[in-house]
Amino acid sequence: MKVKTDSAAAFRQLVASPVKFRLFMLAKLPMAYMADLRVASITEESATVTIPYKYLNKNPFNSIYFACLSMAAELSTGVLCMMHVHEAKPGISMLVVHMEADFTKKAVGKITFSCEDGKQILEAVEHTKATGEGVTVIASSVGTDEQGDKVAEFRYTWSLKAKKK
Repeated sequence: MKVKTDSAAAFRQLVASPVKFRLFMLAKLPMAYMADLRVASITEESATVTIPYKYLNKNPFNSIYFACLSMAAELSTGVLCMMHVHEAKPGISMLVVHMEADFTKKAVGKITFSCEDGKQILEAVEHTKATGEGVTVIASSVGTDEQGDKVAEFRYTWSLKAKKK
């Protein structure tokens, strides 16, 4: 995989800084900040985000509210998109245009969402940079509980488009 390693590494370093990334979420993603989302790991090919069960994100059934699960799943795909478009020339806009989800188990405790679609996201980014055409890419995120059981799977369709110069 051919990545502008300096840019991707700089982005990963930014995300790895708990203070900087928490400040970013407070400014740009305040609900994710309040839900206590954390980027547990990020590489060029995958990202992992956690969300704890707590008072602010619970539902009346004593599990994590589905919209909070969606935030964590989206962040696991979105942080990969953000890494691959970070400092891109030309700049690239990104937007979720579709989402699907399947829920398989009650979400309690700490839930971990993992996305392993970094390679196809990078290919989409490179395509839009080369052609200027908008592209879509579907990124999946699987959420598991502390026992390793799957609680949900989300599929996000991201639209990526190179900005006009």
